[in-house]
Amino acid sequence: MESLAKTAWAVGCFALLGHVALAFHYYHGWSQDSAYRETARQTAEVFRVYWGGGLFINYAMIAAWVIDASWWWAWPDDYRRRPQFLTTIWHGFLIFIFFNATVIFGSGVIRWTGLAVCAGLLLVWLFSQPGRVQIKTGPISTRS
Repeated sequence: MESLAKTAWAVGCFALLGHVALAFHYYHGWSQDSAYRETARQTAEVFRVYWGGGLFINYAMIAAWVIDASWWWAWPDDYRRRPQFLTTIWHGFLIFIFFNATVIFGSGVIRWTGLAVCAGLLLVWLFSQPGRVQIKTGPISTRS
């Protein structure tokens, strides 16, 4: 099962790299300035502040995902032993980026799909944390 998860994680990372390459090639003409201006325009549209710094937050996320996927493939034992707080921060950051990309900056079906995916991920996380959410099962008492 871990092998499947590791492969899916790497495929997701490559898909992100492909997405960025295609956006830069077809939309921005390999221009950093164009990407910055478009990010600033979209940010101003949503928040009324012309700021393209979100582009660099995306770059940080891309670099972190490449490092994370590489770490898992190259040193799987070390990867499994990393502190839980690193995993929590990393996954929280990814969900934050995904939520912003789909719900805050998305529209239409993208927004609603992103909201459903984020809600689903939140539920998976809640139910996977020991002691956080417990569903008690067992016999139902009929005593009054």
